[in-house]
Amino acid sequence: MSLKQKKYNFFQQVRRKFKLNFIKLFRSPGGAKKVSLGFAIGFGTEMIVLSSVSLIYIFFVPLVRLAKGSLPAAIIGNVIGKITFLPVILIPFAKKIGKLLYPIKVKVGHMPFSFSNILHGDFRGLINVLYGGIHVLIGMTIFGIILGGISYFIIHYFYEKEKTRRLTKVRHRHAIRNNLNNNYS
Repeated sequence: MSLKQKKYNFFQQVRRKFKLNFIKLFRSPGGAKKVSLGFAIGFGTEMIVLSSVSLIYIFFVPLVRLAKGSLPAAIIGNVIGKITFLPVILIPFAKKIGKLLYPIKVKVGHMPFSFSNILHGDFRGLINVLYGGIHVLIGMTIFGIILGGISYFIIHYFYEKEKTRRLTKVRHRHAIRNNLNNNYS
């Protein structure tokens, strides 16, 4: 007898990946502060990966260790950052913020960035964005710090909530077990 695996559409697969990674996150050792700090570092550094041409991964593990965060939680935060496609979506906004904070001129072309041009096979706007790398790096660093800080508090809240839910579940099971033992004694 063979078992057929159920096929899921794209959105169901993404939802299932999120759920699996959050279950792993809430079960990782270290306590709420350590786990949420690790997640925040992992999620925040994911924002810088594209603009730093993945060189941020050289500093990833030492950064987590120096901050005394949880490395498994940092990896999960990094994976969730990848799944959301947030770094790709934020690139044009990061470039504008980077230009605002560091106003130097980078001349490559005059092609503006738009998703419709990319869908039609015209990558000149994307190349222009990537050549303006210093602006993107500055902007994505700011986004990484902001989103990492926000994710710290969100994960801390959900970690504590999940911890209390599991403790009440264990207490409830223990009370039922004691009740059954008292009835049969």
